[in-house]
Amino acid sequence: MPYGRITGWATNLPDRILTNDDLAQMVDTSDEWITTRTGVKTRHIDGKVTEMSTSAALDAMAMAGVSPDQIDLLLLATTSPDQQIPASASVIQHSLGLTCGAFDLNAACSGFVYGLVTAMQFIQGGMERILVIGSDSLSSITNWEDRGTCILFGDGAGAFVVENSGEQPSLLGWDLMSDGEAADLLYCEHGDKIVMDGQAVFRKAVLAMEAAALTAMDKANVVSDEIKLVVPHQANIRIIEAALKRLDIPMEKAAVVLSSTGNTSAASIPLAFVDAVNNDRVEPGDLVLLVGFGAGMTSAAAVVRWDPPKT
Repeated sequence: MPYGRITGWATNLPDRILTNDDLAQMVDTSDEWITTRTGVKTRHIDGKVTEMSTSAALDAMAMAGVSPDQIDLLLLATTSPDQQIPASASVIQHSLGLTCGAFDLNAACSGFVYGLVTAMQFIQGGMERILVIGSDSLSSITNWEDRGTCILFGDGAGAFVVENSGEQPSLLGWDLMSDGEAADLLYCEHGDKIVMDGQAVFRKAVLAMEAAALTAMDKANVVSDEIKLVVPHQANIRIIEAALKRLDIPMEKAAVVLSSTGNTSAASIPLAFVDAVNNDRVEPGDLVLLVGFGAGMTSAAAVVRWDPPKT
């Protein structure tokens, strides 16, 4: 029985770049203040979820050598769709020329891991090829007068093609969790902007990432020393450092693109993963830990054995 594996991957970022110096002209802040507290230097803004997703998906499908009629399902992880109705997944489906089911999945910044795990279940259920996209346009719901939040967010997209062509399992262990009691710590009402209790989110995020990662590794029957690469949600460099310290994993193993992207929600993990792959930081057979948290508060982790197609 073939197993699901990732056969194509690509990302997309909108053209407009907003620097910390640009933000210092908008709110009371500075490049030094933002960099020290978050690790962010620049972010891409003014993106549309449907456009970024379509671009990333086309490139991922081209890499996998997959035509539109071969995709069995499109799964879009996003918390900032272009409109309330219809699902942005349906718009992307039409742009790509697909003839399959399509739906949005909203688990905030944990969304891409939720989506990847979900795709693997559909593969196990008999589907052959699934397009998984993580895409967010947080700049569209950011309060650019709130210096506590506007320094963090950016836009982007990442897409994976998942196929049932693996000779061994690639998803070894996973954990999906939500704690609705913390829903009021990070939220956005219809027609409004993001509101966040940064300190409370920080504390809960570190613990949520640790718990999700430990559960996923336990299910995969691996320990932290066996993990070659950690791909954390790119929210804040201090959160990443604190979570990895609790997991006893050195920062040298982390894939981090935060400085140039900011927090792109569901796009952040694929953006960091693809950057690591492109820079030869992971080899076939390596174990990769994907781990994130988000509004909800959601959390998710997955241990993946990297099994790309042979070139």
